[in-house]
Amino acid sequence: MENICLTIAYDGGAYGGWQRQRNRPTIQASIEGALARILGSAVVLHGAGRTDAGVHARGMVANFNAPVTLPLSAYRHGLNGMLPADIRILAAEKVEPDFHARYKATGKVYRYHFSTAAIMRPCSRLYQGHFPGPFRPPIVRAAFPKLLGEHDFSSFEAVGSRARQAESGRGAMRHLTQLSLHREERDEEDYYFVVAGDGFLRHMVRNIVGTLMEIGQGKRDPDSLTELLAAGDRSLAGPTAPACGLFLQQVDYG
Repeated sequence: MENICLTIAYDGGAYGGWQRQRNRPTIQASIEGALARILGSAVVLHGAGRTDAGVHARGMVANFNAPVTLPLSAYRHGLNGMLPADIRILAAEKVEPDFHARYKATGKVYRYHFSTAAIMRPCSRLYQGHFPGPFRPPIVRAAFPKLLGEHDFSSFEAVGSRARQAESGRGAMRHLTQLSLHREERDEEDYYFVVAGDGFLRHMVRNIVGTLMEIGQGKRDPDSLTELLAAGDRSLAGPTAPACGLFLQQVDYG
């Protein structure tokens, strides 16, 4: 039996997220179905994380145990020939037997793309959040140091989302290693955040973005972030940014 690791890109707009569900199409179920046809038996695909409905990925990592030996091209070209056009296998490789895409991951990098234009361009609506109105990047960047480092991010976690018994005592503690804001080259009203850390709670990135957008639009004081983190109260943070703007950029190992 071989442990195979896949690097996957997908447009999550038509799916109920990564994780297999009973009544909605998902990325995991789509790839597992194609793998079953190639391998002749069902396998379980272990993803590095569970992206939500509508969230995209440029570098999701997943692994599975193949019951038969096939050339790696069967997973690259073969799967892509079976999968819908909004899911693509970018790479396939054999990995050590103890490799697990989720448990061996040391960090993830996300991007959140958004527009501040008064009118959203139709061709961008599926891949950007829309926050029309005045926006002050310098104020937003000045707030970043308050979120960087290790904190209890309960205030940015979807209410009731975490199975605490599965967190090995970690709770809502997470370490943000990067938080930056960039302007897109093609349009001065288009931006993206880069958010990197050792792990993320459900909706954490989108809740951080929603809160930072309030700061950028003058609806919230940057200094309020310190109290917000200490409070551990989701109701005090900003709104959850739309899923369509979020991309899992890469998963780090080692």
